[in-house]
Amino acid sequence: MSETIASKTAVFDLHAIAANFPSTSETMLIDTRLTEEDEASARVFRVYTPVAAHYHATCDEHLLVLSGRATFFLGDAEPFELGPGQLVFFKKGTVHGTPKILQEPFVVFAVDTPRRDPSDVHFVNSADGTAETFIRSQILY
Repeated sequence: MSETIASKTAVFDLHAIAANFPSTSETMLIDTRLTEEDEASARVFRVYTPVAAHYHATCDEHLLVLSGRATFFLGDAEPFELGPGQLVFFKKGTVHGTPKILQEPFVVFAVDTPRRDPSDVHFVNSADGTAETFIRSQILY
């Protein structure tokens, strides 16, 4: 990471960050938080296990796949395959999930607008997970 002007700007090597994720995790995801502004947060995350239907109540999401392949769903639509270079956008409250990882590591760059608190995850079936089992964050900023 390269930072200038008293941390008002930064340059991140997303592939280097992704390469540092461990091979296994006790949570469904691990993310590295890059920025945490009120208006938006940016992070890189790796998905380790299928992720059940859930939504975020406070933010819209922009997800850009960096590596790997997985099936993904939005709302009631049929799952579709995602791979490197594909960008998915959805509004807050949209139910989504990753039912199957097809090629590992499945790593995604995300921008949440406004900033998403890590505890803002709501599983459709509460037995599928909690904020604590969903994600573990590593912070760069």
